[in-house]
Amino acid sequence: MKWTYLGLVLIPLVIVSCTKDDPEPEPQPTPYDLDIPPFFPSEVYIPDDNPLTVEGVKLGRYLFYDGRIAGRADEGKYMSCSSCHVQGNSFEVGMPRPAPVGLNGISTGHAMLPMINLIWNPGRIGWNGSVANIEDDVYIVISDPSEFGSTNEKVVAAIQSIPMYPPMFEAAFGTREVTVERIAKAIAQFVRTLISSNSKFDRYMRGEEQLTLEELNGYVLFSTEEGADCFHCHGGSGNPLFTTNLFYNNGKDDSFAGESDRYSVTGDETMKGAYKATTLRNIEFTGPYMHDGRFNTLDEVIDFYAHALKWSPYIDPLMHHISNGGNQLLPAEKAALKAFLKTLSDTSFLTDPRFSRPGDLPVFK
Repeated sequence: MKWTYLGLVLIPLVIVSCTKDDPEPEPQPTPYDLDIPPFFPSEVYIPDDNPLTVEGVKLGRYLFYDGRIAGRADEGKYMSCSSCHVQGNSFEVGMPRPAPVGLNGISTGHAMLPMINLIWNPGRIGWNGSVANIEDDVYIVISDPSEFGSTNEKVVAAIQSIPMYPPMFEAAFGTREVTVERIAKAIAQFVRTLISSNSKFDRYMRGEEQLTLEELNGYVLFSTEEGADCFHCHGGSGNPLFTTNLFYNNGKDDSFAGESDRYSVTGDETMKGAYKATTLRNIEFTGPYMHDGRFNTLDEVIDFYAHALKWSPYIDPLMHHISNGGNQLLPAEKAALKAFLKTLSDTSFLTDPRFSRPGDLPVFK
């Protein structure tokens, strides 16, 4: 009986002991509360294997601005995403365009697209759509000789050696391990939070502000085929992104030998000379314009669409004014269109502290 009694007493003790010794569950990253602005699409595009988290976005913001991420500090060379994607220029390099850009003294062969509202981009990124997503773009920047000109190993070693980063990787991904994949994922998470939605036009749509008569006239020109005919490729009030994220031959050239266009990626001949229609949000700040940066000012762009279109067999059917060489806007109409385009400027986006360099991050030049 004693043995039976003791056994009955000991069994609960063993159970209690095992329960007490069980490891605590691993803390999970905090889901990021994404605030979708009024009138914007409810559907966003986030990879299943890289959900937005508070910790991931924070880590990505630090990495985005850290010049040591290029892995070339031992050479006295520093470069980060923010070296070219400048917040004050709507995450564009801006004007005048610096040359060269990369750490090896080589200039890129293209103008960049602004990092605005990419969380609504349903497909590939870049002027010709050659990059699958933001994560892949980070991989390309690391090895591109005209950008970081580095290696995955150098980048990982550099970030791993900085004391603040392993704990941040653990908070974002569960362990302190630094990998290029995790670096790319964190930066992509941060970039997907770069949402611009407080331009004068946004406030007009929300009933908070009125457009001037000139701005309204420009809006009509923008939104009609008889006018400037911009809306087919860049959307209108029904498309607050002001891009379709599609590719068009817009009549810049009439021959395309060696072009890094959409055709060079897909092999589809109808895509010769076709490039992505950039968002017009903050277009006032995102020069130089076109895929090769050939235009420095908005006035030059407006003049091109008015009088300098070039026909080719590959011109997009939506370029309805091609037979006249352009939409032939009069000077007052050009001024009105420009006034409307400037209503798409969101200056709060250019200074939003959520998107700026963390105050405790050293500045490396």
